[in-house]
Amino acid sequence: MFQFFKRVKTVVGSELNAMLDKAEDPVKMLDQFMREMQEDIRDAEASVAKLIANEKMLEKKVKDAENMASKREDQAIKALESGNEDLARRALEDKKTHANTAASLRESYELAKEDASILRTKLDEMKNEYNEMKLKKDTLKARAESAKTRTKMNRSMSGFGGNEARGGFDRMEEKVLQYEAEAETSEDMRSSNRSLDDELDALDNNGVEDELAALKKKLGK
Repeated sequence: MFQFFKRVKTVVGSELNAMLDKAEDPVKMLDQFMREMQEDIRDAEASVAKLIANEKMLEKKVKDAENMASKREDQAIKALESGNEDLARRALEDKKTHANTAASLRESYELAKEDASILRTKLDEMKNEYNEMKLKKDTLKARAESAKTRTKMNRSMSGFGGNEARGGFDRMEEKVLQYEAEAETSEDMRSSNRSLDDELDALDNNGVEDELAALKKKLGK
């Protein structure tokens, strides 16, 4: 019953590396170990409780037998005082029976008391060891979670700004440059077309002036 923690020590120690090698989740496994240890402690508590109950029962039987032996002795004295020797003799015989019973029960009681004391001590050791293992489990869980987080972050950072991402930025930069070049070209074309329109307008204006001068000449003005 009390060998379980030895097995748990082995698992948490040497077998923990094996679990990690097999890609088992150490956090889940540690939680499972703690649940098994709690169950073992509950079983041990139930066994100790039964032993303590048996100890108390034997203690009561010892006291009852001793009290009866003492009572029979008092009754034997009263019987003698009243002149009833036969009754006194029978009282003393019954006293002897109860005294022998008390002695036998006391031996069993002392053994049960010793066993209960030993098992209570072992149970306390189990609980102390459980608390130590729980603290170790919490530390291991924190380390495992930290390692997982670091691994996840490292994997994310390994792909951050990679060739694919850089290539995408380069392509977008080329697109922007192309848009800017097209905008400048359209602006130049617009400016060029506007200059041509101005020159054509100027030509048209010159024709009007010539025509106006011809009319004035015709009218003698």
